[in-house]
Formats: sequence, C-alpha cells, structure tokens
Amino acid sequence: MSELESKLDRILARAEELRYILSGQVSGEAFVKASKELAELEPVEEKVTTLRGAEKQFAEAEALMADPELKELAEVEYHELKAKLPELELAVRLALLPKDEADERAGILEIRPAAGGDEAGLFAAELFAAYQKYAAAQGWRFEVLEYDESELGGLRGAMAEIVGKSVFAKLKFESGVHRVQRVPATETQGRIHTSTVTVAVLPEAEEVDVDVNEGDLRIDVYRASGAGGQHVNKTESAVRITHIPTGIVVAMQEERSQHKNRAKAMKILRSRLYDAQRHAADSSRAADRKSQVGTGDRSERIRTYNFPQGRVTDHRINLTLHKIDRVMMGEFDEIIDALIAEDQAARLAAQN
Repeated sequence: MSELESKLDRILARAEELRYILSGQVSGEAFVKASKELAELEPVEEKVTTLRGAEKQFAEAEALMADPELKELAEVEYHELKAKLPELELAVRLALLPKDEADERAGILEIRPAAGGDEAGLFAAELFAAYQKYAAAQGWRFEVLEYDESELGGLRGAMAEIVGKSVFAKLKFESGVHRVQRVPATETQGRIHTSTVTVAVLPEAEEVDVDVNEGDLRIDVYRASGAGGQHVNKTESAVRITHIPTGIVVAMQEERSQHKNRAKAMKILRSRLYDAQRHAADSSRAADRKSQVGTGDRSERIRTYNFPQGRVTDHRINLTLHKIDRVMMGEFDEIIDALIAEDQAARLAAQN
C-alpha cells in the first residue's frame, strides 16, 4: 500500500471515529472540537470516496475488457474512467494540501497611490471601484472604512472591509504594486505615462488572534478634515492609534463618532499586527516561501494595466489578458483562478 493510500485510510477511519464520538454523550468544548475536526475532514472524505468508487468501477470495467463478448460493452466506460481518474486523484491531493488558516477570513483592502501624482490617484480610485464590483459579483459585503478623495476625483487612500466566503483565499495574491500605462486626461501631447498604486489585502484578525496591550498604544484624537467642507470639525472625532513596539500607525476619521473611529482603527491595527506575524512565520520557513506565488510584499510589482494595448499582464505567472475594460469592471476571476492554480501546483511540487 502506498503512503497516499495509507493516509486516505486514516482520514476515512478518523471521520468515522469522530461521528461515533459525536453520537455519544459528549458536550461542551469536546463536542465543539470534534465537530470542527469533522467539518474539516468531510470535504476530503467526500473526494476520497468518489475516487475510490471510480477506481472500483475502473477495475471492474478493465476485467470485463478481457472478455471478448463483453469488451465492446465495457470499452466506453473503461476509457471514460481512465481519463477521469487523474482528475479525481488531483482533487484528493489538493484537498490534502495544508490549509492557510486565514483563507476563510474576511479581508481588509487598502489602496494607496504611489508614483505618478494625480494620475496614480485617479487609477487608485478606478481600481478600488473594480474590487468593489468584484466583491458584489461574489456576493460579499464591501464596507468602506476610509475614502480620502482628491480634488480631481482620485484617491489619496482608501480602505474597505470585505466579508464573505473565502475572501482572503481569493484576494491574498492581490497585494503588491499595480502599474498603469496610459495617456492621462491632462496630457496634451498624447504621451503615455506610467504610474503605480500599492494594494494590500490583510486577513481580518479577531481579538483572540493578537494580544494588544493597552499600555503599548498611544491614542491621539483630533478634528476630522475633509475636502469641500464635508465634515463638521467642531468635535475631535478623528482617532490616530500608534502601536509603540512596532511603530504601526492607524488613523481613522470616516465616522462622526470618536468611538466608532477608534473601533475601526483597532480592527485595522489588529489585522496589520496579525499580518506581520504571518509574514514573520513565512520568513522563518524560507523553503515554503519559494513555492508561493509572490511574497505579498507591497513593494513587489505584480501587474501591469496597459490601456493603449488593452491588456492586463500578471508578471508572476506570465498571464496576459486582452480585455482590460472587463477587468476594470471587476472581472478578476480569470486572473485570480490562475494565481490560485499556480500556487496549488507549486505547493504540490514542493510536497512531492
């Protein structure tokens, strides 16, 4: 018996054992723990059962092929199953890959213009809107936490909380530098300009994930300021929180209430601290990092949006799509699916 077969047997046996435990007089923490483990095993169990059922059918069809009278009858099923088995085995191997425990979490999306002045700010606003459309298509909730608009309608910076199924799993490869090449509306000579925008996607952290000591925080309150007199600046509702040990600073002024701004700022601070912990753990597993698609570093150039040529290129996987208009309408599926597939392939190769 191969190592894989032995592992699959253990998974099936463990799933049955957990069902037996849950059918008995178990309650409280033990019940929760067993239920959670079973919920994690059941998708794998289902794929294993499907694979083994197909393997059994294939063996039966193969045996019938040896009988001249039954060969024609079994031939179609034999070839169908022969083509299907590698797909089913791959599905099992993918299900066995170690899970990123952050994959099912909500995400914090942050977009900032980098190089390129006003044009970078305008593209940042368009990219933020594109992610909002993508979130809507996925059925996710997209809540704007910060939206600092410039006089030209571009962005100085924006943040959003995105809640739904597999948010971080789908968006985690979006972190990095996004480059845009196009003729700005303000360009009279028709010259193509290159600008850049940074995108960061953080897994949202719960209070239990990160222990934030109140003594490590410096909290400043001040009057909010907004373009065009949008904010009434009579109260000190804006909040700036500095985490002294790491130097991380989060400022929030979107809400009129100081209490709400503080709560949002703490949510972002926890997520940044949690993300920093994850990156530190990744760095300590250097071999694992080689199998990742990108590093998640904001300074890494990951994608180019070339408007004159109508193309979007992801440099990490050498994928080019000639449908920039649809991508900017939030149709990221083809890019994101390719990034996930590449990551899975790299992790399978590393495991083998």
